[in-house]
Amino acid sequence: MSIQSDNFQVPEIDYDDFRNSVGTMDETGNRKWVYPRKPKGKYTNYRNYTSNFLLLLFFGLPFVKINHNPFLLFNVIDRKFFIFGQPFYLQDFFILALGAVTSVIFVMLFTVVFGRIFCGWLCPQTIFMENVFRKVEYWIEGDRNRQMKLDRQEWNSEKITKKVTKWSIFVLISVIITNFMFMYIIGYEDVFKIIMEGPVDHSLQFLGMVGFAIAFYFTFAWLREQVCTLVCPYGRLQGVLIDKQTINVYYDFKRGENRSKWRNGEDRKDVGKGDCIDCHQCVVVCPTGIDIRNGQQLECVNCTACIDACDEVMEKVGLPKGLIRYATEAEIENQEKFKFTSRMKVTTLFLALLIGFLGFLMYDRGSMEAKFIKPAGSTFFIRDKKITNTFIYTLLNKSNEQKKLSIKVISPKHAEIDFFGSDKITLKGDQILKGNINITFPEKDIKFSKQNMTIGVFDEKGKLIDSFDTVFEGPFQLPL
Repeated sequence: MSIQSDNFQVPEIDYDDFRNSVGTMDETGNRKWVYPRKPKGKYTNYRNYTSNFLLLLFFGLPFVKINHNPFLLFNVIDRKFFIFGQPFYLQDFFILALGAVTSVIFVMLFTVVFGRIFCGWLCPQTIFMENVFRKVEYWIEGDRNRQMKLDRQEWNSEKITKKVTKWSIFVLISVIITNFMFMYIIGYEDVFKIIMEGPVDHSLQFLGMVGFAIAFYFTFAWLREQVCTLVCPYGRLQGVLIDKQTINVYYDFKRGENRSKWRNGEDRKDVGKGDCIDCHQCVVVCPTGIDIRNGQQLECVNCTACIDACDEVMEKVGLPKGLIRYATEAEIENQEKFKFTSRMKVTTLFLALLIGFLGFLMYDRGSMEAKFIKPAGSTFFIRDKKITNTFIYTLLNKSNEQKKLSIKVISPKHAEIDFFGSDKITLKGDQILKGNINITFPEKDIKFSKQNMTIGVFDEKGKLIDSFDTVFEGPFQLPL
């Protein structure tokens, strides 16, 4: 495929040469280790700020509590779930299911418009790899050239010292990450308890921590970019979601081709050369080992390292920045400036509404949940021209506050309730209470064999805080 212009012709590119292969493997299938040069520049600084903020959240949120509840907790074993300090119970899992569906829709719409910005800026794999483990590697082994030289040399004292030091720190970081991850599962109090009491008293939890620490170490010390290129399905998903209107990191091939080495004093435009001086700096900084100039690739995580590297070179040679930039394919093809289109505005608004919907699902659950179920196999009984049904009630206090409750039948009227004790119920915060009640109606008030009935739960001020619809059984009656 060739692209014509008034002053130059873009040479034909064999797309099969890179789209049918992985940049981190050679022709024999052996892995090519990636040694990215340490990036620097505007976008790198912004990503560092974002990563540091997210790391601060990761290491700080386990200790944050709202109304004495953990901010986030997913204790599957004990069935304790807290999101933004709000407790979730098995009865609320339909909300989590709706939230999961909404999240999938959000990710799809977000990718359609904004591409893989999540991968480069927010993904935990990228954040831990580039802002934690990679920085330790730069600190101990040096930048790209020093790392390559160190790996080529024999196992002498220098190499052994640096490798063992790096691997030891990687192990320590993996253990720390594992401990904090478990704080989101069992709570920081239990994690500290396991650490203080030792593995003998908590062998199962300890083995789980060891397993996760090994997985983290393997991922960040060896697997690395292979997670993005071979394991994570998101890169392949983007192939069916993005189009020419999707924002991604793109190389401006119309401006950059024909690429050629830089020569001082040469008028590149007059001789039919593009702005790309073929310095390969965009390649050597790429953490997934690709050449962004080949076009959009599933290995690209939109980390912006190539943008900073290219802008630095353009500034040095006196050419305009933005040869590699955030853009849409349509903008590159039409040589237009980036603009926030109506499509982007509408989609962004819809994404905001989805987030609002998720928030509504989480907070509009009420502080109380009540159920009134007839015991299996039970039926009504009649005494003194009154019909009585027995119900098992379950009251769940979803708040942290103690509640004093009363139960009343809202409809039909004239109900009598036998509580087998006091009609005032005290329920502590986060408590589930079960009990039995008998509900009685005058026989003349029951018109159907299955009469619709609504039972309400009221607080001590008489305010209705939850209700439950059920049926009251009576004798079969022929219609009039």
